[in-house]
Amino acid sequence: MRADRLMAILLLLQQREQLTAAEVARELEVSERTARRDFDALSTAGVPVYSIQGRGGGWRLVGGARTDLSGLTAGEARALFLVAGPASTATPAVKAALRKLVRALPEPFRLQAEAAASSLVMDPQRWGSSRIEHRPPPRFLDDLQDAVIRRVQVRLGYVDGNGAETERTVHPLGIVAKGPSWYLVCNTEAGRRTFRIDRVSSADPTGDPVHRPDDFDLAASWREIADEVDRRRTPLEIQAICAPDGLARLRMVLRDRLEVGGSTTDGRIEVVIRGYNEYALAGELAGLVEWLEVTGPAGVRDYLASIGTALVERYGRGLPVADLLPNRP
Repeated sequence: MRADRLMAILLLLQQREQLTAAEVARELEVSERTARRDFDALSTAGVPVYSIQGRGGGWRLVGGARTDLSGLTAGEARALFLVAGPASTATPAVKAALRKLVRALPEPFRLQAEAAASSLVMDPQRWGSSRIEHRPPPRFLDDLQDAVIRRVQVRLGYVDGNGAETERTVHPLGIVAKGPSWYLVCNTEAGRRTFRIDRVSSADPTGDPVHRPDDFDLAASWREIADEVDRRRTPLEIQAICAPDGLARLRMVLRDRLEVGGSTTDGRIEVVIRGYNEYALAGELAGLVEWLEVTGPAGVRDYLASIGTALVERYGRGLPVADLLPNRP
């Protein structure tokens, strides 16, 4: 919400030329102390605002401009318009206002500000998990984002997962934050590729222009990349039938590896589940047998049967099968 307030204050300054902390407090429904802290935060961040003390005083943008943002440097303009893109946490209303405001930028800044708004995608879910880990931004993140915005090629040094270092010239198209990791999406001589930015060992802009498709959409491209990675990570698909009251449990355990189909004649629900291999998936599904019946492939059913036999031998102690299932939590 603070990012929203800061953007709103900038827009109000554009409209009214001068603002007091009391006026901001009334407009944004915060305390005057919070409003003064927000003005200080804008100034500390390098936005060209300044205060006039005494009667009739308040805060203004450098230059006092009402219709343009000529007081902003190119870097400040790009940073401002990052909040209008897909990675933003700002509200739709703030994003819409910023997209309109870009027209008021001086011509040299306008294209880069527009590029900044589409240079970054945030994909908050960690690969294969919903748990988020927070890490410091990688070393070359700012340099690569600058290359994306300025649309210049980069001579990229890269260390792969086996420790082998290579160097190549790439055409940066965008940056994606996936959970705790950052990725560079780019075109190369071998086609479109994705590089983990924490494995980048050097990033030297060449000054040559990027060859960027006119219809390129970073968010759509990332969805295709993420879907392909998920398919490689979970190449096996099994078919099963789930009791209706167990579907929520399956969603909680399997998340995006679960595909829900139609209902069967007995009221159960057809599902498709993805996994790494038959043995691993059978072990994962063994705790869901109360709700789930795997119909194929046969290998997964065989593994489930062997797991069940081993469990009965170890824990059954001669009890009837009906007594082996505990009450649902």
